[in-house]
Amino acid sequence: MKRVVVTGMALASSLGCEVDEAFERLKTYKNCICYTPELEQYKKLNTRLSSPVKDFVPPEHFTRKITRTMGEVAIMSVATAEKALIDAGLLNDEIIVNGQTGVAYGSSSGSLTTLIDFYSMQIDKEVKNLNSGSYVKMMAQTAAVNISLYFKTKGRLIPTSTACTSGSMGIGAAYEAIKDGYQTVMIAGGAEELNPTHIAIFDTLYATSLKNETPELTPSPFDKNRDGLVIGAGAGTLILEEYEHAKKRGAKIYAEIIGYGNTTDGTHITNPNAETMGNAMVEALKYAKISPDEIGYINAHGTATMQGDVAESAATYNVFKRKVPISSLKSYTGHTLGACGAIEAILTVKMMNSNWYHPTLNLNEIDENCAPLGYIKHEGLEMNNKIVMSNNFAFGGINTSLIFKKI
Repeated sequence: MKRVVVTGMALASSLGCEVDEAFERLKTYKNCICYTPELEQYKKLNTRLSSPVKDFVPPEHFTRKITRTMGEVAIMSVATAEKALIDAGLLNDEIIVNGQTGVAYGSSSGSLTTLIDFYSMQIDKEVKNLNSGSYVKMMAQTAAVNISLYFKTKGRLIPTSTACTSGSMGIGAAYEAIKDGYQTVMIAGGAEELNPTHIAIFDTLYATSLKNETPELTPSPFDKNRDGLVIGAGAGTLILEEYEHAKKRGAKIYAEIIGYGNTTDGTHITNPNAETMGNAMVEALKYAKISPDEIGYINAHGTATMQGDVAESAATYNVFKRKVPISSLKSYTGHTLGACGAIEAILTVKMMNSNWYHPTLNLNEIDENCAPLGYIKHEGLEMNNKIVMSNNFAFGGINTSLIFKKI
């Protein structure tokens, strides 16, 4: 088996569109949630909150011809992939186009704004808004396909459109492709554009926060008074590389991926299952060949939903049997759906290398139904950890766990 390392990272998020900028924003202890007036037009929508990406600007060289098959989700994906390749020192390298590089990338859906064009055909009974790029913008694999097309990769293409684990599964699938010797480099991650229909879906499930007048106080994962999640947007891209190849070319290495777990509940489409969530962590630990005691920190999925937080905390405690330090990035960014696993992995690696870990914002009184873990709250925690974990869980009962090691 090959060793797999992270040699490039880039993101677009409500925290910022540079990794260092986003990390420093964590230290302000202020979230990125805002009241969104555009949501007022939708009748029967209860929440008015979101966490948009405000500072993302597509590169000037992304011409109309280049973006004709890209909706917003694909544009963020390709742009962050380009920055991550630059960060890794691999942009325009022969390895990207010679079959040794693949793509594992996902989003919950394609560009939903494009669906309006398909909808108009059904309503008006006339083909008038569709063009050659419409389907590629809309399809679930749009991010992975557009990345591959833009960089002309010829290796494996693994679309990971698995809702809230799209980004983490993209990283996990890329890790396995290199570990098992199929590829030398993988472009991995996930993305999501902000669309009111995404917000409405969770609103109909009574899962969104209704603290419309106090956006700074929500979401509040694991807190007794939490009232739901907030939907956000963004993209995160990591460049994974076979260790010996990275070492030979003198690449900087952010971390080594040493474990990945992926399980499914097989029980309910939306209700979380603590046992199988825990099984993903156990699987990751097994393949990493380490004990739970060696994990110094866990970045939780932590959505601030009533059932999700309780199940996740129980799953975590059942595996670790101690107050392992844990916090949720979603208290800053909201739930970025297909992007969250990648954005959270990037910032988890950044925290490990900086020896500082963000708190869960708005965590004032831990819910007594949540298991006894080492919840980081109020202020960041300085720790010199060598190994950390990042977990994500999704509709459909899909569970992922990633383990990163300082190198």
